[in-house]
Amino acid sequence: LYDGLDVDLVEEFEASGVVCTGLYDDEVEKPADYAELLQRLRARNLPFICANPDILVERGERTIWCAGALARDYAQLGGRTLIAGKPFAPIYHVAMKEVAGLLGRAVERSEVLAIGDGMMTDVKGAADNGFDVLYVSGGIHAREHGDDPARLAAFLEKHGYRPVAVIPRLQ
Repeated sequence: LYDGLDVDLVEEFEASGVVCTGLYDDEVEKPADYAELLQRLRARNLPFICANPDILVERGERTIWCAGALARDYAQLGGRTLIAGKPFAPIYHVAMKEVAGLLGRAVERSEVLAIGDGMMTDVKGAADNGFDVLYVSGGIHAREHGDDPARLAAFLEKHGYRPVAVIPRLQ
């Protein structure tokens, strides 16, 4: 994440800002475990850069907390937050540039299929930035619509996005 950048990684008391990519031990920790740390950072008015805005993601059969949950909590304390990544345009520009470099040619958005289960990051980001998206319905929103096609259609309609296809899981 920091390759090629002129930054020094320091301890909390020396920090002039925070870059958060996730919880230290996301297999067991919860955002509430960070309440005191976030309050200390807020007391120093440190900017908080969230490098992964997902609040929850699936890892195998488990749902785990992500950096977006900590950014949300820091913002609720009144802290300055900057969200990097999906659903914002700069990450898509970087991705397109990387793909073009790998292929040795320019790539059109119509040649790309975004895949994701996060409505407010994956699907929103793809749709807002002109990409087709494959929605993974068995992901983090599965409890909201289940396997029922009518509930899924209502869920997608409520959010205003139309994926080109839906798949229950990536395997």
